[in-house]
Amino acid sequence: MIISNLRKVEDGKLTRTEATVRWEVADQPEKVVYIETETAFAADITSHPHAFLVGCFIPAMHLGEKRLVIEGDICPTLFEGLQTAMAILAGWPGDRLKPLAIEAGKLAAARHLWKQRRAALFLSGGIDSLSAIRLNRERYPATHPGYIKDCLLVHGFDIGGVVERGMKYHVFERAKQAMAKIAADVQVDLIPVYTNIRHLCDNRDLWLTRFFGAVLAAVAHAFDRRISLAYIGSSYDIPNLAPCGSHPLLDPEYSSHDLKIRHRDLEVPRIDKIRSIADWDVGLNNMRVCLANVKDRLNCGKCEKCVRTMLGLEAVGVLPKLTSFVEDQVSPDLLDAFSITIRHREHFYEELIEPLKVCGRLDLVAKIEEKLATP
Repeated sequence: MIISNLRKVEDGKLTRTEATVRWEVADQPEKVVYIETETAFAADITSHPHAFLVGCFIPAMHLGEKRLVIEGDICPTLFEGLQTAMAILAGWPGDRLKPLAIEAGKLAAARHLWKQRRAALFLSGGIDSLSAIRLNRERYPATHPGYIKDCLLVHGFDIGGVVERGMKYHVFERAKQAMAKIAADVQVDLIPVYTNIRHLCDNRDLWLTRFFGAVLAAVAHAFDRRISLAYIGSSYDIPNLAPCGSHPLLDPEYSSHDLKIRHRDLEVPRIDKIRSIADWDVGLNNMRVCLANVKDRLNCGKCEKCVRTMLGLEAVGVLPKLTSFVEDQVSPDLLDAFSITIRHREHFYEELIEPLKVCGRLDLVAKIEEKLATP
């Protein structure tokens, strides 16, 4: 893979950093990949090679490229981190990715040693990111460098990430409106970001189990003039770690000396994350966990992710008061539509059994236990 012609483009409404990707081995068309944001943040986004190096190396590995050549200089901290990340990915079960050679201009010095910058969090609207901002506010004083001041909302993941489903900008606008309310409540700047890096390889399993954390890190690197620390909320807690696109062994390795990537809240089980936001009305009423992107609703209330989240909200006694879900309670038959024993989901349901017993929902407990026993 050769990444060239890095440039910054402005059109009056959006400002983007983009690069041309050309394949040497894989039978793939040349593609312009980009990361862009609204003009209000034009001064903060740069055409730095780190963004495209981190964003593109996993699809290059997956599609059999022998090397990744990129214009410009890169930080030795990131270069070493990517060697580690490639070794980890090569050792994971399933689709074993073969490491490739990274060729750049030279190993460069840090760029922002004396510049005061900010901490940011990737905010999707789900439990992990809502809990992350809530816990940050409990633990960090406003004067601390780790206090979150920016939240990044990214188009090109569940919204606009799969080519054949369309870009769905109207769905992103709805999500942006909900996240703006959350951002205002916790007094952070909400930065909308758009990227097509996922479109380099539209393989769902690769995205979920190897790729998406690197694209989050790529977005952060594009903004390293503004931010020095980017938090990614954990998908799993420590006892239940599994191969995942965002993982505590991978995410920190995408750091440079200028930009630290932190995979946070590993010690917090999902049910405790839900408890951490149970008294936060603005967060709860603008929560967005659904991947279905249905019309006129933040959450469909029927898909596996919606039902799993609703079960947790039911277990802590807050589901009836939410407006982000139309449903006031969970019916056991909602679980009949999907499996709960694929993609390492079992523990999410196992940890709900005792809290649901405590709140008297023995019908849900019976259904979960039945489903867990079904291969």
